Amino acid sequence: MANVTAVTREPSSEQELPHPYLLFLGDTVHPGFAKTAFGLKQWAPELCLGQFALPSAQIDLGLPNLRPAEARAKGARALVIGVANSGGFIAASWIPALVEALQDGLDIISGMHARLGDIAELRYTAERHGRQLIDIRTPPPRIPIATGLKRSGKRLLTVGTDCALGKKYAALSIARAFAERGVDADFRATGQTGIMIAGSGIPMDAVVSDFAAGAAELLSPDAAPDHWDVVEGQGSILHPAYAGVSLALLHGSQPDVFVVCHDPGRTHLLGDEQFALPPVEEIIDLTVRLGSRTNPAIRCGGIALNTSKLEAQEAEALCAAESRRLGLPVADPIRGGPAFDALIENCLAAPASS
Repeated sequence: MANVTAVTREPSSEQELPHPYLLFLGDTVHPGFAKTAFGLKQWAPELCLGQFALPSAQIDLGLPNLRPAEARAKGARALVIGVANSGGFIAASWIPALVEALQDGLDIISGMHARLGDIAELRYTAERHGRQLIDIRTPPPRIPIATGLKRSGKRLLTVGTDCALGKKYAALSIARAFAERGVDADFRATGQTGIMIAGSGIPMDAVVSDFAAGAAELLSPDAAPDHWDVVEGQGSILHPAYAGVSLALLHGSQPDVFVVCHDPGRTHLLGDEQFALPPVEEIIDLTVRLGSRTNPAIRCGGIALNTSKLEAQEAEALCAAESRRLGLPVADPIRGGPAFDALIENCLAAPASS
């Protein structure tokens, strides 16, 4: 449901993104500022034909280095700005490369806060060559106000003790695991990288707050009784800055099951270090109490730990200890294994009251 700043035709809230992609790395030197590109490479490798960077860049995705014309000849349909810099700006030094992509037959997809169509040179070139400038952070038109009414189908939402600790990766891993078990499931993206991976979605951080829960309802509509929508979470319900979008997603997605994502090495909120990280138990309790407003049957399916900074044995021991302490399955979705299998089975299990 990514909206399109269309140069040659009207936008459509249901339009899927043109792919395969050529991933543009700009002049990025730090991997953390290329997380969009790395996320696409990891989760949608079949969509990624190559990488294109300025000479000063120091990032390598392990993909073929292709100029836009070469990528277009190999079947690419769009250049994706794979950079997520601070402030979400499009650097002046990138413009010649972006113009080259448009001239050589590629649309441009951007998840930046800056709008492609606001840059005169890109707008003029796109108009001249009949190409699209697609801004991911543009919500679809006519989002309805939420109703709170129960919808058919089943839903799982990833929630977090903080921001930027793995809610997207957990949701993608869970959706993949469901599919591997023959479960009819869709990953529902709510952020720019997730939208590029899935090909559609709604950027929740760009939706006017009064319509955010309605956007979540629109994102996960009525479905078959045995269908699962796995919804990518945003923010944290106890984050002073981002709790609003978290609560809107909780009420609007009406999850039957939620999975709490947590970084065990983090002690304070990212970007708000004066606030201590809330314990997992508090997030579980609040999510159940607030989520039961639109789904009284909501339950916690388990905990997804981000153990990327731990050795394998340390991670396994921590997950086992936390599982015993909390009485719920605990696993690192990226590491997988029996602990993650147990988490998936618990998420899919019928509620005890049914």
